[in-house]
Amino acid sequence: MPPSVTLHLPDEAATAALAARLAARARPGDVLLLEGPLGAGKSALARAFLRAAAGDAGLEVPSPTFTLVQAYDLPAGPAFHFDLWRLDGPAGLAELGWEEAREGICLVEWPDRLGTQRPDQALHIALAPAAAADARIATLTGWAGRLGGIAP
Repeated sequence: MPPSVTLHLPDEAATAALAARLAARARPGDVLLLEGPLGAGKSALARAFLRAAAGDAGLEVPSPTFTLVQAYDLPAGPAFHFDLWRLDGPAGLAELGWEEAREGICLVEWPDRLGTQRPDQALHIALAPAAAADARIATLTGWAGRLGGIAP
């Protein structure tokens, strides 16, 4: 069973801080699977991750809802932000350059659309809304040996 950590994120700043800690640990070949209902904070976490990984708090990070994937050149190498909400299933991944993107860091919203192409060694991040408006519960599973010290 992969290691799991559950964190209470009281506001968007806490979500951004978690994203920054994850960005510091990410390396080429990593896949982060962002799961949760609409409004759970998947895009906010991905945006904060990419800004932290780029070292640029003002980096423009548009949602890939319509383009399905956005690419970024980061100091650690390329990164790809996938939003698979509109994808019918794994058959459409080839058109998006999924295999090539796997050489970089991939953030994937709606990873259920990956089907059998869902990577075994990925970090699963399940986000759920909590009681307060911007609060979330994040459960991180995977990345054996790399989640130590992830909690603030």
